[in-house]
Amino acid sequence: MYDIIIVGGGIVGLATAYELKRKSPKKSVLLLEKENALAKHQTGNNSGVIHSGIYYKPGSLKAKNCIDGYNRLLAFCDTEGVPYELCGKIIVATNKSELPTLQMIEERGKQNGLKNLKRLVGDEVKEYEPYVNGISGIHVPQTGIIDYTAVSLKYAEKFQEAGGEIRLNEKVEDIREVSGKSEVVTQDATYESSLVINCAGLYSDKIAKLTSGKIDLQIIPFRGEYYMIKPEKQYLVKNLIYPVPDPNFPFLGVHFTRMINGGIEAGPNAVLAFKREGYRKSLFNLVELTESLTYPGFLKVASKYWKTGFGEMYRSFSKSAFTEALQKLLPDITEDDLTPGGAGVRAQACDKNGGLIDDFLILEEKNAINVCNAPSPAATSSLSIGDHVSELALQRFK
Repeated sequence: MYDIIIVGGGIVGLATAYELKRKSPKKSVLLLEKENALAKHQTGNNSGVIHSGIYYKPGSLKAKNCIDGYNRLLAFCDTEGVPYELCGKIIVATNKSELPTLQMIEERGKQNGLKNLKRLVGDEVKEYEPYVNGISGIHVPQTGIIDYTAVSLKYAEKFQEAGGEIRLNEKVEDIREVSGKSEVVTQDATYESSLVINCAGLYSDKIAKLTSGKIDLQIIPFRGEYYMIKPEKQYLVKNLIYPVPDPNFPFLGVHFTRMINGGIEAGPNAVLAFKREGYRKSLFNLVELTESLTYPGFLKVASKYWKTGFGEMYRSFSKSAFTEALQKLLPDITEDDLTPGGAGVRAQACDKNGGLIDDFLILEEKNAINVCNAPSPAATSSLSIGDHVSELALQRFK
């Protein structure tokens, strides 16, 4: 019998586990992860950016948790010796139609408390990134780079040092309420707890349905594919270069990212994955794909954004089209400069009315707390989300 069972060993689940034991050392906490290692999915396949919080609507959970999480993350890494670098980034407008959105992003950044943002005009952009194409931009000094798997493993280490338990290769298959408690059933065992915390990422909606019966959202998996820039052309990118994002779409567009462990990534796109953990085009799950394609909310999203979606899919199969998108920011990049990189899959919650849920979403049930939407910047925000969820959890025991 445990006080709390956490489902999911990604960065949010581990941050929540760490915060629970830090605040309440006597609580018995078990974390279950279905893979043979921690941080195997969204956490281990993202671009490793420490986000500043500049994009997010002031007052939103994303804005509050990103700024707070940013400060907590840096303090944690300083204390525990996890390497990171605050290298800064520029957000670049390539044409006049993007200037109003760029202005809105700058204002949001200021409202969210970011200091020393610098508006760049004309050739000032090239002072930061000499090879970039842009008429205006914003330099964001707070942005950094990090290895989130390393962060996650440090959370796990601190959690276990405090007496927490982690069990790998334990896929949750059912959650039952028995005499006011929860029985969490895996393929190998049954565990009992007073409270279940669902941090299952790409399967968070499935786990939530086990705790509540019905939820009005579904996770739609979007794969983001990357290319790596060949070493001889890495001089084209000094740090991080981002486009002005489409304000109607919850993705930031293809960009360039210098990695903490070396190398420069270009991407990602955003295409519907044919499997929730479909990191390659060839990976396919008929049941999961059918669930996505028949969900009323996704059908509405598809009808609204079909042109954008078609363009993303085309770039997925056409290296020349992908390169063309990159050339809007970096005209000197060529197809020959790019080699295939990795891919991540974003767990994007979609409601039944066709809304791609942009903010973090945490749903509470009688015996469960479900983290149902925690896409980027969840890694940056992890300690803040973990603090919030752990507070919700510990209130149940007062």
